[in-house]
Amino acid sequence: MTNYSRESQPCKHVQTTSPSTSVNDVEPIQGFDHIKTKAQQYRPFHNKAHVKTRISRVHRNEWIEIDWDYLQRIERRKVLLNTHRDLCIGWNEPARLAIRELYEEVMINQLPKRFPQVFSIRQSEFSNGVTSCQYSVKIADLSEDYMLAMLSENVEEDFYFMCPMPTANIDFKRLLSSAKMGLSVREIHQPVPGYEDRLGNGVERHFKRMKAGDFVARLNWSTQTDGDELFKPLAKNTGDPDAPSTPLITSDGRETIDLAKTYLHCERHTLTCLPRTKTIMFCVRTYLTPIQHIKDEGDGGALADACDSMAEKLGVYKRRAVWGKQLCKWLRADHEGKVDGV
Repeated sequence: MTNYSRESQPCKHVQTTSPSTSVNDVEPIQGFDHIKTKAQQYRPFHNKAHVKTRISRVHRNEWIEIDWDYLQRIERRKVLLNTHRDLCIGWNEPARLAIRELYEEVMINQLPKRFPQVFSIRQSEFSNGVTSCQYSVKIADLSEDYMLAMLSENVEEDFYFMCPMPTANIDFKRLLSSAKMGLSVREIHQPVPGYEDRLGNGVERHFKRMKAGDFVARLNWSTQTDGDELFKPLAKNTGDPDAPSTPLITSDGRETIDLAKTYLHCERHTLTCLPRTKTIMFCVRTYLTPIQHIKDEGDGGALADACDSMAEKLGVYKRRAVWGKQLCKWLRADHEGKVDGV
């Protein structure tokens, strides 16, 4: 499951030398009010020709983010859980203990300590002050399905489990979710240009070096040209799960996109190693920013340059042939017209 935001603010400086942290290092945000907290503004597009992982260390405090649109997005996630539960939640036996450990880490050790104005625990009951819902944290009595669903109802990050497989050549063999359950990291990233020959070995070495308490983050971006819906389990494209759907066709047969429905699609990936199971948790939160906002900020030219500078294979992967010419021309235009007038 994913989420989106319509408003943003400049992101905080990412720490590059943060040491390993534990639950004892979680610091409460004084006077936190999610209504007054704007979403982070991430602008990771760069004028580079090649894919890079760009991993940085971060503090545990930066693991989970909550902002002004929290309630609306959580309600949206609940609807998806009710209507597409089998597609939103998936697990198998190697992840059983990791699910229990993650539930404890997030629901007991992270949320009430980082955001005490929103979350609290009394005896064995977890309370969400924004949604007015209560959940059990008596982990021994809970099913794995329940815990995964309750995580989805309280945080906007999506969680993927990379479980140690002692008999495998690669330590972290399984990435577990409903859509990609049981696939190796290499299998999942097979469509990504440059992963197999340049990135794959480095990613696996990094996973093997991670120890309990490590938190790292990276950013990924693309364009999304078919509106703000992020739940697309049956999307058919060239490999990018967030690639746009079929473009519009003009009267003369040309492909075009609707700029009013075009967004910068930015994903914040955080990884941490769970202390007991040594499972690597891959956490994803997605932000959508209307393309008009990017231009209004004065970054239209920079985004257009980044789109143009993609290596050929990466451009194919991100379907640049569909949106590139039209979008980049508009981003570089000097006029101040809004998207509706394009």
